[in-house]
Amino acid sequence: MHAWFSGSNVTSIRLVSRYGPCSPFETKELPSLEQILLKDQLRVNYLLKGVAKSSTDDSKVSISAMDAGEEYVINVSYGTPVLEQTVTIGTGTDLSWIQCKPCNVCYPQEQPIFDPSQSSTYAVIPCNSPTCSQHQGSCSSSCAYNFTYIDGSNSSGVYSHDRLTLSPNDTIENFLFGCGTDNKMVFQDAAGLVGLGRGNLSLVSQTSQLYHSVFSYCLPSTSSNTGFLKLGEPGDDSNTVYTAMQTNSTFPIFYFVDLIGISVAGQQLAISPSVFRSGGTILDSGATFTYLPPSAYEALRSAFQEQMSAYPLKPPNGILDTCYDFSGYETKPVPASITLHFGDGVTLDVDSSGILFDDCLAFSANQVVDTGVIGNVQQRTYEVVYDVGNERIGFAPNACS
Repeated sequence: MHAWFSGSNVTSIRLVSRYGPCSPFETKELPSLEQILLKDQLRVNYLLKGVAKSSTDDSKVSISAMDAGEEYVINVSYGTPVLEQTVTIGTGTDLSWIQCKPCNVCYPQEQPIFDPSQSSTYAVIPCNSPTCSQHQGSCSSSCAYNFTYIDGSNSSGVYSHDRLTLSPNDTIENFLFGCGTDNKMVFQDAAGLVGLGRGNLSLVSQTSQLYHSVFSYCLPSTSSNTGFLKLGEPGDDSNTVYTAMQTNSTFPIFYFVDLIGISVAGQQLAISPSVFRSGGTILDSGATFTYLPPSAYEALRSAFQEQMSAYPLKPPNGILDTCYDFSGYETKPVPASITLHFGDGVTLDVDSSGILFDDCLAFSANQVVDTGVIGNVQQRTYEVVYDVGNERIGFAPNACS
């Protein structure tokens, strides 16, 4: 049984910060910087779990590794009749899942938990189906999944099919997802997540005939602004620059880019491209900050501090070790510009909102492995286009509303 579609070949869904005024959640309290830093370290450890183990004190974090940094949410609907569900998006996973009744263990969520018995289009994946064996489901009476994350939290339930409604005019029939009845994590009111990774379970893969394996998003500059998640090719990509999407056999589900250099205030730093290429660089929607190989980060930090030498430093905040005291200034100074350079001549000028986070340089050294991660802070205000079929990633500036 394969997914089939009705609607247009491009659909756009409003994307908002879970903590901003547009968030559907009642609890909009921002986590502390300490929580964000710990969450982000869990997130990066989760991404690189093949070679890295968590070195943080996980007991301090009440949010799971999968949720760490997943700050942006969209509304979609499951079932017939439709039940709206607010879910996070994630480029670091392929399986989409939501909490389902009857819950053995479920965390509190904002909307009613999905009840498959109330949907006329719901079906479980049978044990003996090729779909079950293809996705390595375990079997008793139906095809089960169990995802365990690095901090010990997990989601488990059954592989299922149902109608997924992305907008009033765009529906996907027989969408394959996880119906989770055991969800041991604190997921901050969201019903689950939509997986946008490169695996064949992802929303991107399942809708490839309709949306041609293209999706994009724009993450807003502040939590008060809105962005979007778009499925399908951009209407006008005349101001989009494309860099080659890299593939890494160790992490086949992730989106890698060929980062080769960094400039500060227009001056490219003396870092050999091999420093970045040895472990590769993941482009990730879920990590907050950008993590660089230590020698690359040290060069960036030194040049940035030199450009910002007019402003007093304040003590480091966890992994963010270049922090400034702007308390004596009526308006915050514009930070020194930072540009990322990719292997095919493409450059990305990081928006000023993505350079400092809580008055600290929003970059850090990845002390665990030499793989880099470009986080969502540095992607703000750009439409980031994932053209999976043509193996390229695009950047278009000033794209959010």
